Amino acid sequence: MSDEIKQEEDEISLIDLFAVLWRWKIMIIVITLLAAIGVVIYAVVSIKLPPEKSYRPNVYTPKALMLINNNTSSGGGNLSSMLNSSGLGSMAALAGVRLPSGSSFSALAEYLVGTNSLLDSVVDEFDLITKYKIKKSPRTRSRRRIKSRLKAAYESRSGVFSIAFTNRDPVFAQQVVNYCVDYLGNRFNELGLDKNKLEKENLEKNIQNTYEEIQNLELDTQRLEQSVQRGFSGTVMPAISMELNRISLELRAKQQVYTQLKTQYELLKVSMASESPVFQVLELAEIPDQKSGPNRGKLCMMVTLGAGFGSVFLAFVLNAILNIRKDPKAMAKLRGKKA
Repeated sequence: MSDEIKQEEDEISLIDLFAVLWRWKIMIIVITLLAAIGVVIYAVVSIKLPPEKSYRPNVYTPKALMLINNNTSSGGGNLSSMLNSSGLGSMAALAGVRLPSGSSFSALAEYLVGTNSLLDSVVDEFDLITKYKIKKSPRTRSRRRIKSRLKAAYESRSGVFSIAFTNRDPVFAQQVVNYCVDYLGNRFNELGLDKNKLEKENLEKNIQNTYEEIQNLELDTQRLEQSVQRGFSGTVMPAISMELNRISLELRAKQQVYTQLKTQYELLKVSMASESPVFQVLELAEIPDQKSGPNRGKLCMMVTLGAGFGSVFLAFVLNAILNIRKDPKAMAKLRGKKA
């Protein structure tokens, strides 16, 4: 018997709910339609207006991809221990890089993207304080403006590190991303994190310097030989011969050094070919031809659904108010009188 009564009460409550919705159906439909029409007009107008005047302009997000190898032997393994053992720990500290023990190169890259030095460099490079007409606290506000739109992410599976920047101007966004890529590459080089790359650059400089010294010695030898051919007094000839012998010895020594440097250079190139560098650009950012936001279709759907649910809630509130007004006991309680 009790189950039947409970079932009847549930059916009555459902009928009451439907009755309320039916009673206020016009209000619910009107509010939902007005919200849908309003948000569609809002979206259309935001598209038609120029980007600099639109309250919701299209934005573009170009992305650059880099390969950051945390396990490369050329990197020396652990970042913190590598910096300390190479004597670059103090240099990193001066550069504003303070990472805990066990930090990786990818963590360093992600940290550098958010540093004030990078943000200030972007602001100064593109003169953003003037561009955005920032007058109050220009340095702080310009940093915040760039940082809120600049995103960095690292995918541990592939070892790919990405930098993206969102802006209504696709060309400007692409320029900012590629500038940040160059900045990171230069900072990695300054910190000397890739030992093989650093050694390769040093060998190239030494090879070039040695080659120039060999050329100078060969020119000196030619001048002395020409002097001998012209014929000088007997007192000068011994000095010329001694100088010629000295230069010849020095030339042979430089040639041997040059040969050793070239051998080391070629061996290092073979070694580097079998290893991945610490920091390697895979793909620079391109000018995007498709917007990344805003999703106006999703906005229209959310506003319409929200208006629909809100109008249903309003219907129940209004119905409850009417029921209270019709109930003398409830009105007496609201007036503070005893029923």
